[in-house]
Amino acid sequence: MPTKSQERRTQLIIDTLGNAFAPLMEADPPAFRAKYRKMARDPHAFFRGTACLFDADVTALDDPFVDERCSRIWIHGDLHVENFGTYLSSEGTLVFDVNDFDEAYLGHFTWDLMRFAASLALTGWQKALPEDDVRRLVARYVRAYLQQINHYLGTDDDTDFALDLATATGPVLEALVDARLIRRADLLDQLTFVDDGVRQFQVDASVRRLSRAEHGRVRRAFDAYLDTIPDSKRFDRDLFYDVRDIVGKSGFGIGSAGLPAYNVLVEGYSQALDNDVVLSMKQANVPALSRFVDSAEIDGYFQHEGQRTVVSQRALQAHTDPLLGYTEIGGTGYVVSEISPYEVDLDWGGINEPEEIAEVVDQLGRATAKIHCASDEDSEQDLVDFQVEQAIADCLDGRRKEFTEHVVAFALEYAVRVRQDHALFVDAFREARIGISAT
Repeated sequence: MPTKSQERRTQLIIDTLGNAFAPLMEADPPAFRAKYRKMARDPHAFFRGTACLFDADVTALDDPFVDERCSRIWIHGDLHVENFGTYLSSEGTLVFDVNDFDEAYLGHFTWDLMRFAASLALTGWQKALPEDDVRRLVARYVRAYLQQINHYLGTDDDTDFALDLATATGPVLEALVDARLIRRADLLDQLTFVDDGVRQFQVDASVRRLSRAEHGRVRRAFDAYLDTIPDSKRFDRDLFYDVRDIVGKSGFGIGSAGLPAYNVLVEGYSQALDNDVVLSMKQANVPALSRFVDSAEIDGYFQHEGQRTVVSQRALQAHTDPLLGYTEIGGTGYVVSEISPYEVDLDWGGINEPEEIAEVVDQLGRATAKIHCASDEDSEQDLVDFQVEQAIADCLDGRRKEFTEHVVAFALEYAVRVRQDHALFVDAFREARIGISAT
């Protein structure tokens, strides 16, 4: 028999997920049933799928470590240990960095650190690490972040730091090496086939062919997307953007369940078939954080959520995908980006000992500082028109030890909260109280 406090918390979970996902659940119940089954698997999977619940909790807390400036910088919005991986930068360099910017928004810089720290504490618990080790790892992450803030205070270039084949170590370097061994043809062989000298998409359970009318709408949206690619990143040859095939796509991960999407096959770098490029055109979602903060000024800055996502990513990620852009279909914003063969996520399954994890979090702390500091007045947007590193340094002046202890304490406490919430969620899902039935 649940206690009254457990029942209140269960109702908060139900209401928060309903407010965030009700239209998508109604549009695609099977996708959300699959999403919730993944979330039921373990506490960290639940944590990954409930940025909205974290935002509801953290925005209700006093935050003594921010002022007016530090409470309105670009933040990732869903930072956790699994949202890091490799990508091929616009300069052709393999880089390891933060990824998945669907939840990016303006907020407290502390919220990114607190979410990552809670994720790290959950990961440590699931690996059965002693609490003292978890505390040390969270503190190490925060200190690495602050050390990188110091670095940016002493340089005019907020993009001079990168985790690449020359600078990364340990499992991060291994991910980069793995990415380097991948061939573009491998991805094409997985997603497409060649018929009579023409490449087209394979059809499976996650792919559907479009009607002529829908194909026309998507093609017009694609043509409009081309105008959103910055001139500095546009390929010279018109041939690159010639469309070869378009299909509807489903079967995404925890964060994108229920969002309509399309895959677009374009000619690529040359007429050679192994140079074709696959683009994803995915409906952008409302960022969870916008439901819990005053968002009028921010929302008025953007045409739609697709533009908001792309502007956010370009602000936070110094060297973005040259094919990143946005469009709209029926007044709804979509994000367009390459489905890159060179994306390799960090595999936490093989990172188990505290020494290995410490080497990783040193690098992830620095990467977190980079996205915050790259997104200020030096970037192409003007919502944040001050130097973030200076603002953070001013807020934490003489209080860095206190701040580190604050993040460590929050991480341990919130990890316990998530483990309890996970059990409440599983029960509510099994009882069909979460918006869809479990079967």
